[in-house]
Amino acid sequence: MSKPTKSSKIEPPIGWRVSVALAAAAAVLVLDCLTKMVVRDTIAVTGESVSVVPGVLSFRYVENIGAAFSMGEGHGLAFALLACVVTIAIAMYLSRASAVSKVEVLGLGLLAGGAIGNAIDRLTLGYVVDFIATDFIDFPVFNIADIGICIGVALAFLGFMFWSPAAKRGGA
Repeated sequence: MSKPTKSSKIEPPIGWRVSVALAAAAAVLVLDCLTKMVVRDTIAVTGESVSVVPGVLSFRYVENIGAAFSMGEGHGLAFALLACVVTIAIAMYLSRASAVSKVEVLGLGLLAGGAIGNAIDRLTLGYVVDFIATDFIDFPVFNIADIGICIGVALAFLGFMFWSPAAKRGGA
């Protein structure tokens, strides 16, 4: 039986990848679900906006029937399906790539958690609950899942471009 070569070594190990990606996804998903539940039970009932930082940030209940920034209205099922496909692709990539950066793993976990959080809303409610509103600029209302997706994409991209052993070698 031949000894594995250095080039066939999985970096970082699969166990580490699974643990970190699942922890990141679970953290975003739990925080997203809990905050949306609180918003539905309070702000949605009263219909009032809650100022968090006056003139900067408020909580306001919005039913988003589209995707990012309310684009693509009426395609909720397609977006939920896309979230499933993205999550499966992330799992396949993390299980098969010979080398990824730790930052990449964290970012992909955050992305998966956010995608699942919004998909749950789309499938159970028919819309996504958004509630974080910026008052100092005209920007769409968003939620914790959206934050996970945006930060996750940025971290995965930066991790791949600058810290991935695969990128340094010229391929996975």
